[in-house]
Amino acid sequence: MRQTSQISKFASLRAGFAVFSIFALIGVSGLAIAADAAPMAPAAEAKAAVPGKPKVDPAAGEALYSNGDASRGVTACLTCHGPKGQSAVATWPKLSAQHAAYTTKQLKNFKEGTRANPIMMGMAATLTEQDMQNISAFLVKQPVSEGVAQNKDTIELGQSIYRGGIAAKGVPACAACHSPTGAGIPAQYPRLGGQWADYTNAQLLAFREGVRKNSSQMTAIATKLSDQEMKAVSDYIAGLH
Repeated sequence: MRQTSQISKFASLRAGFAVFSIFALIGVSGLAIAADAAPMAPAAEAKAAVPGKPKVDPAAGEALYSNGDASRGVTACLTCHGPKGQSAVATWPKLSAQHAAYTTKQLKNFKEGTRANPIMMGMAATLTEQDMQNISAFLVKQPVSEGVAQNKDTIELGQSIYRGGIAAKGVPACAACHSPTGAGIPAQYPRLGGQWADYTNAQLLAFREGVRKNSSQMTAIATKLSDQEMKAVSDYIAGLH
């Protein structure tokens, strides 16, 4: 009996030592993990210290649009495109309420030279990407400039093309991308409704003739349109709102 009791005590001691050893190992392992993690802290702090992307500033955009910046050679956009982006003549497109992503893209294209226009290429050359985003953020908040279709003789043709396309030529309906009201789809397709008919027609011609090359989709569509069809749909678009 005594021998059995001693064996039992010995087993208990071994078990206790084993438990102690396990906890000791866990403690050492924990310290080792903590020691490995410590050097990562400065890197995490450095990452957090990296400044974020500048916020878009519509107020700065308005100032640049209306007054320019003589110190950088930036000309006021208002000179041609009118107060709040509502130009007074068809020579210059209406920019008010245009989707910001689209306006920014066009300015970038002018600066890069992928959209050719001597005047606008010169204007965009002095703009930073932040300037472009600020100006676009200001313009998108301006009231829509509405227009009126002028040619009663081509209204039906223009409407037919805009709303249904020309199946025989493989021309899709303009409304499919630019919406039934011409409001477009933000970040994808520009607002067209209310735009000067002469300007819209000029852009369709530029796409067809390969002068404007910054939209392969529009180039493919424009090459299938006749002069009459372009004028009809452009006039119809002017009256959309």
